[in-house]
Amino acid sequence: MELIASLERELQQLDRQSLRRRLRVAETPCAPRMKVDGRDMLAFCSNDYLGLASHPLLIEALQEGASRYGVGSGASHLISGHSRAHALLEERFADFLSPHIESPRALYFCTGYMANLAVLSALAGRDADLFSEELNHASLIDGARLSRSNLKVYPHGDAAALEQLLKASTAKTKLVVTDSVFSMDGDLAPLPEMLRLCEQYGAWLVVDDAHGFGVLGQNGRGALEHFNLRSPYLVYMGTLGKAAGVGGAFVAAHSTVIEWLVQRARPYIYTTAAAPALAHALMASMDIIDGAEGAQRRSHLRALIAQLRSELNLQRWKLFPSDTAIQPVIIGTNEEAMRAGAALYEQGFWVPGIRPPTVPAGTARLRITLSASHTGQEVSQLASAFNLLEAFA
Repeated sequence: MELIASLERELQQLDRQSLRRRLRVAETPCAPRMKVDGRDMLAFCSNDYLGLASHPLLIEALQEGASRYGVGSGASHLISGHSRAHALLEERFADFLSPHIESPRALYFCTGYMANLAVLSALAGRDADLFSEELNHASLIDGARLSRSNLKVYPHGDAAALEQLLKASTAKTKLVVTDSVFSMDGDLAPLPEMLRLCEQYGAWLVVDDAHGFGVLGQNGRGALEHFNLRSPYLVYMGTLGKAAGVGGAFVAAHSTVIEWLVQRARPYIYTTAAAPALAHALMASMDIIDGAEGAQRRSHLRALIAQLRSELNLQRWKLFPSDTAIQPVIIGTNEEAMRAGAALYEQGFWVPGIRPPTVPAGTARLRITLSASHTGQEVSQLASAFNLLEAFA
């Protein structure tokens, strides 16, 4: 069949470019020590930054939530799927972020991808100007396309270029959209300067804090706390399958913004609500993030980041500058990056290779992610393996 043959030729082309992805099967819970495709591995690839994905209290809370609320929600939020668990969780997020968002309200989503589609499609439109950071996550790129707004892309981290675009805009509605922590590089957007520009030029600042929520800030309130930001212009998205250890996402903003999303955000209105048991488990996650244990885990994670950066002694490969749990090692070509990842895998280290189109051509990398569940000894083992591998690559 020609249709199938055409796809097979395209797949062969991916093979020639070292771009074909493959699924690995994890047979044990998300943790530093895992069994993957039948092998015992030391994993440095999850976004479980605080090590909560297998936390006993969250497992217990999920079981309790299923007993109390059942397995599924049964309908969309606006029909009959909005449970007490969802409502309590949204109240918790609004209270948690009240130091940074005026008149706060929050809305819970099934995924961060869906949350970003919802925000951008509801707040922007054909007559809006949307200013998107060059390295934004795919969900923000797709949300911008879905909004049908006048899209303008500004260079990575370039607030001066953003100001020139804002200054030239005559649109009544303007949105500036950015990741806080960039998922493939680990660096942070210049949010204080960006917020100043948004307030000056009357634009919403939509912040995707997927990799900052729960990790950044003294209390885990993410990039807003890290930079000590507060403004009614902020629209904040945090994901809950990374540092929070469960799944889903939330958007927090001024209560009027959230009410508008309830009325107009199609990805929210026309989908079945997430299982209430997940929301119930996330309440336990928030107790940890907002408490003494969360502070201890963040402190331990910061120590691991510093340790890795001090022990990696790379000469040809490049450790990208990052103070976050995302520590990319730039290899260069797709072929060499995949060979290096395979060599580490054979030694029992699971570090994923990242290639175009996720990252620019010529910057294929191994993306190390650290968790508070890692030990200093495990980080030393990884650093030694990297140093030795590069020396003989």
